[in-house]
Amino acid sequence: MTRPPVPPFTEETARIKVQAAEDAWNTRDPDRVAQAYTEDSVWRNRDEFLKGRDEIREFLRRKWARELDYALRKELWAVSGNRIAVRFQYESRDASGQWWRSYGNEQWEFDESGLMRRREASINDVRIDESERRIFGPRQGPEELPLR
Repeated sequence: MTRPPVPPFTEETARIKVQAAEDAWNTRDPDRVAQAYTEDSVWRNRDEFLKGRDEIREFLRRKWARELDYALRKELWAVSGNRIAVRFQYESRDASGQWWRSYGNEQWEFDESGLMRRREASINDVRIDESERRIFGPRQGPEELPLR
């Protein structure tokens, strides 16, 4: 299976890859999102270490069961060959109704077919009031402001 664009990435193709990842994650569909990773993909997400699509899929199911109304924005940070670095923010609420904004950085490494074989994510959470929300659903278009 090929997942264009494929490495080596240019700034333009990396931006396409980052937007595709944002769009997929905003579906909150673990089966769809897991297809972007190699069968033996290795992840570090906060303090969890995962290997393979099945573990990734299960992780995403748990994640989106507790992070309600999840909405994400990703932005290209750097690109080199088969590696892309991104920064991101997402907002979600927990079962009690408390809203959170999560800030993070990811390092991605891709195989030759454009599937991600490695993902390392560092993430911090900040409690916010609902009135402080600024991310609402999928991106509405290029006029939306970048992350700040």
